[in-house]
This record gives sequence, structure tokens and C-alpha cells, in this order.
Amino acid sequence: MNSRQLTMIGIGGAIGTGLFLGSTLAISNAGPSAIIAYILCGLVALVMSWALAEMVVVHPDAGAFGAIAHSYLGAWAGFVLRWTYWFGQVIAVGGEVVAAGIYIQYWWPQLPLWVPVVAFSLLLLGVNAMTVGYFGTLEYWFSMVKVTAISVFVVLSLIVIFFGFPSHPAAGLDNLTSHGGFMPKGLGGLGLAMVFALFSYIGTEVVSVTAAESKNPQKDIPRAARQMVLRMGLFYVLAIFVIVAVVPWTVAAQGGGLQSSPFVKVFALAGLPAAAGVMNFVVITAALSSANTNLYVTTRMVHSLALHRLAPRWAGMLTKGGVPRNALALSALGMAVAAILSVQSQSQAYLVIFGIALFAAIVTWIFILATHFAFRARRRKLGLPESPVRLVGAPWTSGLSMMFLAAVLVSTSIVEGLDPAWQFGVPFFVLLLIVYAALRNRTRDDSRNLLKAERERRRKASATEADNTMA
Repeated sequence: MNSRQLTMIGIGGAIGTGLFLGSTLAISNAGPSAIIAYILCGLVALVMSWALAEMVVVHPDAGAFGAIAHSYLGAWAGFVLRWTYWFGQVIAVGGEVVAAGIYIQYWWPQLPLWVPVVAFSLLLLGVNAMTVGYFGTLEYWFSMVKVTAISVFVVLSLIVIFFGFPSHPAAGLDNLTSHGGFMPKGLGGLGLAMVFALFSYIGTEVVSVTAAESKNPQKDIPRAARQMVLRMGLFYVLAIFVIVAVVPWTVAAQGGGLQSSPFVKVFALAGLPAAAGVMNFVVITAALSSANTNLYVTTRMVHSLALHRLAPRWAGMLTKGGVPRNALALSALGMAVAAILSVQSQSQAYLVIFGIALFAAIVTWIFILATHFAFRARRRKLGLPESPVRLVGAPWTSGLSMMFLAAVLVSTSIVEGLDPAWQFGVPFFVLLLIVYAALRNRTRDDSRNLLKAERERRRKASATEADNTMA
């Protein structure tokens, strides 16, 4: 895959249904100051992605941050990190597929939910079973639909704010300070908004997982990581800004359904025919794109674990086209659970599941930044050359980001609906450590494999250069 596809895949994994319909949760807690929450969370996402790019350009191997943690923090960290991330993303895939099924019911309300859930699941499995080139092309266009929709929304909203339409006068910027002020619920409300704003950026780590299948990882991965986070930050911040400027935040905070979505309202003001139907198509595409990318990521994580003998050996097998289809079948677990729950319509179970997914994602980011500390320290100690990509301001920037993430993680325990995540998350970590202890006796500790692989690559590169010189 090339840099263009990698950037779009990262955006596809991160921009799901949260921005279109879920941003109301951040606005309901912070009002217009939700803009600040998205800016701060975007900066943390940029630090994490930059730190990850610094490591991946040196170790462009299967498993990405999981394999790197295995090398620099120890086999236990690689095991816990990869299985935690796999579990959280598998659950998120199931949730996105169900969301797409619910939006299909907007057009066909009598259609049983399990029918579109199963149909979309089979579609995604078929796409991921093809060679990675086909996957990259499809995901590029999936993401392009979302990016185009957000761009058009922002442009139309700016027209509404500063110029207006014949049927609607210019809104101006009064809504940013009316209805209780810019920060109506104080710093406490802004802190709670951080939880939902950060969730919008979850998925930016996807780019690193594609390193092993990139044409030029040393060049493509850093560029894709920076471009992806900057573009996402621009999309999110501008989108939230125009939402709270076009409509009062008290109105935007009530938008849980499609008809009340600020996106639909702006398109309707612009005179777009069937605005709700068009937006429904975009949201379905967003959900499927996010699920498609995350299914790709979880498949590569299981494959990486199998290579380190921390997952069943059959999960590491590849097809002739280089696709880990056995790992793909295992990663379909989330969609299978989604299909079962869609028959039973247990919506409360999904609330708990998404809380667990958020919990796992934040822990993953903390592990990535901790690995970055160990990465720099180990390479300095062994006298290895610095990475061609360096995180600016480290270790201060990475340290502050870790503290920020820890604070947000603690905040999830007091957010209604997400608090059960701790009840499941902590026992899950304990279970992983117990399983690792049981596997440790029959698993060889190859925590230095990545460093050995790097030395071997450097030796071959030197030999090739010498041969070319002789020629």
C-alpha cells in the first residue's frame, strides 16, 4: 500500500459514527467548549502517532506496536497489549456493524436487525479475505465518502454562519457564548467531554499496523501518521465549531436521532433534497469503513501473536496472497456476537461493550507511550543509531500525554454508562496475566527478535551497497 492509502485507512479506522451522531455527548457535557476538548485530544493523538512512527520506521514488522512492546518491554507486555487491543477492536467492529444495520432500518423499519448485521459482516469478511491491495483501494474510497461529507458540511455551515441562505439569515457567532456561556458546565464538564472527544481519535494507531505491507514504510508511515492526525484534528475541530455555532449547544446536545443531527439540519437549510436520506448513506458508509479497517487491524494482531507463539499456531498461517485468513476467522468473533445480540436486541449489553472498547483503547495508547520511553533508552544503551523520525519534545511531550490519558481513563469510572468498563477491564487484565503465566513455560522469550532483525537488515544493506560499489 502507498502513503495515500495508508492515510485514508487511518482516517477510516478513526472516523466512525461518533462524529456524525456521537459528538452530541461531548457537547452535552461541555457546551461550546467541547472545541477545546477536541483540540487537546487531537494534540495527544498527534504525540502518540509521532512516537509510534518513530518506532515503526525502525521496526516495520508484522504486529506493529504489539511486537515492538514485546521487544522493549518484555513478552508479557506484548501479550497483554496485543490481546487487549484485539479484544477492544473486535468488540468495536461488532458495534459498528450493528450501527450500520440500525441505519438501514431508517429506510426499511420492518427489516429484522440481524439481517443487515449478517449481510454486512459477510461483506467485510469477503473484503478482508482478498489481497491487501484490494482492501486498500476499497477503504480509500470508503474513507473518501466520509471526508467529502465532512468537508461539504463544514463549507455549508460556514456559509450559514457568515452569509446565510435566502431562507435563513446568517447565524453569526452568538451561539458560542449564549445559553450559559462558552463553558456552561465549568471545568468539570470540559473534563468529562475529554472522554468522548478522545474516543473520536481512537484508531489513529492503525497506520502503524500496515507497516509490514507498505511499499516504503520508512517514508510512508511517518508521513501518513502526521497527515492523518492533522487532517482528523482539522475535520473534528472545524466540525464541532460549526455545529455549536449554527445551532445552540442545548439543541445540538439533544441530537440523538438522524433527523435531529446537526449535519442533517445544515444540509436541509442548504436546500439539499432528501438531506436525511443522504446523511443516512454517509453514516452507514462511515460505520462500515471503520469496521472494515478495524477488522484488518485485529487480524494482523492475532497473526503477530501467533508468530510469537502467544496465539494458536494456525492463526499465523498465510494464504498464497499473503492474507492471514485463519486470524481473520478468529477476529470475526465480534461480528458473531453482534449478530446474536441483534436477534435478542440487548442494547444495554452494547453500552457495556463500548465502554470496554474505550477502556482497552486508552490502555493501548498508554502502553505505546511507555514502549517509546523504553525504545529510546534501550537504543541509547546499545549504541544503536537514532530513528530517522524523532518525536519533538520527548520525553516531556510523551510523559504529559501519558498523564492526560491516565486522567481520562480514571474519568470513565464516573461517566454514566461507561463505569462498568472498569468492572470488566481490570479482571480482564488479571486473566491475561494468568494466561500468559501458563503459556510462558512453553513459549520462548524472543524479546530481542526485532533488534536482531534490524541488525540483519543493516548487514544485508551494507553487503548490497558493497556489492554495488564493486560492480
